[in-house]
Amino acid sequence: MNGNVEVVVVGGGYGGVTAANSLARRDGVSVTLVNPRPEFVERIRLHQLVTGSDDAVVGFSEVLGGNVHVVVDTATRIDAAERKVSLAGGGTVSYDYLVYAVGSGTSDPGVPGAAEFAHRVSDLEGAERLRSALAATPASAPVTVVGAGPTGLETAAELAEVGRKVTLVCGDVLGPSLHARVRRPVTRRLVKLGVTVLEGPRARVTGVTRDGVQLDDGRELPSAVTIWTAGFRVPDLAARSGLRTDTEGRLLTDATLTSVDDVRIVAAGDAAAMTDRPFRMSCQAAVQLGPAAAATILRRIAGKTPAPVRMFFAGQCLSLGRDEGVTQFSYPNDRVNALHIGGRPGAGVKEMACRFTLNKLVSGAGKASSRASHGDGPDRLETPRPENRTTASSTRRSV
Repeated sequence: MNGNVEVVVVGGGYGGVTAANSLARRDGVSVTLVNPRPEFVERIRLHQLVTGSDDAVVGFSEVLGGNVHVVVDTATRIDAAERKVSLAGGGTVSYDYLVYAVGSGTSDPGVPGAAEFAHRVSDLEGAERLRSALAATPASAPVTVVGAGPTGLETAAELAEVGRKVTLVCGDVLGPSLHARVRRPVTRRLVKLGVTVLEGPRARVTGVTRDGVQLDDGRELPSAVTIWTAGFRVPDLAARSGLRTDTEGRLLTDATLTSVDDVRIVAAGDAAAMTDRPFRMSCQAAVQLGPAAAATILRRIAGKTPAPVRMFFAGQCLSLGRDEGVTQFSYPNDRVNALHIGGRPGAGVKEMACRFTLNKLVSGAGKASSRASHGDGPDRLETPRPENRTTASSTRRSV
């Protein structure tokens, strides 16, 4: 392809940021990142934001190269035929290639009262509302966490450690993604923190009210604050744009992360689904898929055939409060094994993983910025450039 290549990255999470930085390192490639908020959210620290031990927010100036243009707006539709992205603010952004990295959030549970009365911790705004709700609630008031996956376990432990009276409703088994042997130290830690753990097929929530939770076995639990962490969903941008998705709404791609509908659309992160090799929605996957998506685009620009993506998983790290944690190891294909690190060392590994991930983003930003420092990249903007795109006003969304 002759001349400058315009790449738009939709979504500024782990996958989108790593893709943008990888692309921005190359001469002849201009990168615009579209994101609804002006900061990067450390999603793996949102449970800490709830209790105030971390703010979980980092400025894009720290994690994005200086030659990446940032448009603070929400993408509402992708027009693949015209190669344009419509924005909630009323404008459009044109592209030669697009990285679809819109991420995920808590799924709609379909349980009466849950959407109205339950809080979420899967995004910044939800975590901030939850923090405010807890601040307005007496410390002795009962709190219920629904869902015993990583988010539910970490949230329950974090709240219990600061003195909250927490009940964890598992829905079936505690830590379904963990090895059976690794569930034992997790359970011991929760019990030590005073968390009431409800497991089993009858420990499913069938209704949520303003001040309680109803279970499948007929029990009603008092709950001043209910937190829903069970399940994930992805935005419906791909489906609304007429692109094929799986049953969960994730953009269907081939093994190179390329949309099965359009070779100019490449996906990264939770919102992508390879047709023959599904992977777990996680930060660990996103930081691999972002650079892989960039590599696919760069090879196409160079007239080469993209290579299939190779994923490698090391395990899962859980913080169980600030003092203890558990690291669950896995085989490279993400199948867990019985090896684990618990206690304070486990907490240390989780903190190390969080810091390593952020440092990797900062390092990527530095490498991308080195091109801009030599005069090869344009200055950062927060509105589309009128000479290459339909003029649009970029609306800053409050956080």
